[in-house]
Amino acid sequence: MSTPEYRIADDDSGLRLDSFLALQDDLGLSRSYISTLIRNGHVRVDGEAHVKPSTHLRSHQNVVVYIPDPEPIDLVAEDIPLDIVYEDAHLIVVDKHAGLVVHPTPSTRRGTLVNALLYHCSDTLSGISGDLRPGIVHRLDKDTTGLIMVAKDDETHRHLSAQLAARTVKRRYVALCWGAPEPLQGRINGPIGRDPSNRQKMTVIDSGRRAATNYRVLKRYTIASFIECRLETGRTHQIRVHMSVKKNCPIISDTKYGGMSPTGVPSTRENRELVADAIRLAGHHMLHAETLGFVHPVTGEELEFHSAPPIEFRLVQKKLDSVSSGKE
Repeated sequence: MSTPEYRIADDDSGLRLDSFLALQDDLGLSRSYISTLIRNGHVRVDGEAHVKPSTHLRSHQNVVVYIPDPEPIDLVAEDIPLDIVYEDAHLIVVDKHAGLVVHPTPSTRRGTLVNALLYHCSDTLSGISGDLRPGIVHRLDKDTTGLIMVAKDDETHRHLSAQLAARTVKRRYVALCWGAPEPLQGRINGPIGRDPSNRQKMTVIDSGRRAATNYRVLKRYTIASFIECRLETGRTHQIRVHMSVKKNCPIISDTKYGGMSPTGVPSTRENRELVADAIRLAGHHMLHAETLGFVHPVTGEELEFHSAPPIEFRLVQKKLDSVSSGKE
């Protein structure tokens, strides 16, 4: 068990306990895991263990974090094919396909990326994220395709997490969305949190966590756009929520955030047929993690990887192109 210790400076007075710890680069833990540690009594403020994630800190207080040793992983290693872009003794970069869940949940313990990694990497995965998420530094939604990095040891995990927290990891996504955002290039700033009316969804809400997405339209079609998005933050469903809620341009074929029946598309027979054809060709929401760049935690080398969108993107784009150019 490691026990990092912090003395609260005047500049940090007033911060929430979970926010303060999430800002500590040497800790390199996700905010959700920090909250779990606090609720389980593994964080003490001036010796007091009965604190909450929302506890506001005061100058000169002493904070000690008791990080438990990784628990044994009670998961099944499965021989699931992986598209490995890069691998060394410390980390691995995978090009994830649609439909692959990143990590198990209490109700889904088979068929995930983690199950595949346990088979491929044996026991060389970091344990910082807990027994259901070994090695997982960041996540992609089940139907989001593209690049994801995985840590093989705890030190690498901490360094990669610190880069994410410092917003120095390069993450570029491409997407096909309905309509065209106005302006055609800009920054979406809107805090994201759980939707009070539907706990299975996220939304832009004042009580949410800060979220910012930079976007640019790469190509316009009659009723859709091909866009790129660069993340400043990494909230759950961030691009999908920002494009749908803030721009009324949901990702094509996004079943959760309006991509199946877009309200911003004029309801003509031709448009309804085009929407139905695009959704059929897509098969999943059209969001792809195309670029991933970071500094190697051990060698210091600047690494950058690129992944072309899967064929479904090209099929949908071809369909949209044929209508835009009047070929049908």
